[in-house]
Amino acid sequence: MDENENYEAESQVCPGGFIYTIQPGDTIYRLSLRFNVSMDAILRANPGINPDNLQIGQQICIPAGTPVPQCPNGILYVIRQGDTLYRLAQRFGISVDSIIAANPGINPDNLQIGQVICIPIKPVPECPNGFPYIIRQGDTFYKLSKQFGVSVDSIIAANPGVNPNNLQIGQRICIPYR
Repeated sequence: MDENENYEAESQVCPGGFIYTIQPGDTIYRLSLRFNVSMDAILRANPGINPDNLQIGQQICIPAGTPVPQCPNGILYVIRQGDTLYRLAQRFGISVDSIIAANPGINPDNLQIGQVICIPIKPVPECPNGFPYIIRQGDTFYKLSKQFGVSVDSIIAANPGVNPNNLQIGQRICIPYR
């Protein structure tokens, strides 16, 4: 996970649980509901914290309760402010239904900042006559054609079903060889 994630791997500071970074609106009560852990268990795991004065950015231990979801065919993602399943589906080039299927029990209408979900990743497309490429900010088929020395038409032909006017950051495409 990168440095912006709200979770850190299990550590000696939080054996059997995980470190969570307090976000706006967090309370011990809300965290207990979100992670299916009693308020008392959270307070016992964090001696010395003031439950009435949690600070944004403060790191606390969330003891074992509901485990972080398993995600064998994808990546774990921590919900951030403004995230919706629709926006995540667009960002990762997958369907909302595939996110819901990878996260049984998720309430798509009530995502919580800090909630961990599984984002299933589509397999890299087969590129028998080229190589896979992941779309970055500012990419267009025209820019890619100049960068890799191939025609726009050949990129379009190598990517049936991809709308060249609606490329998404993180989307995987095939760049044909010259």
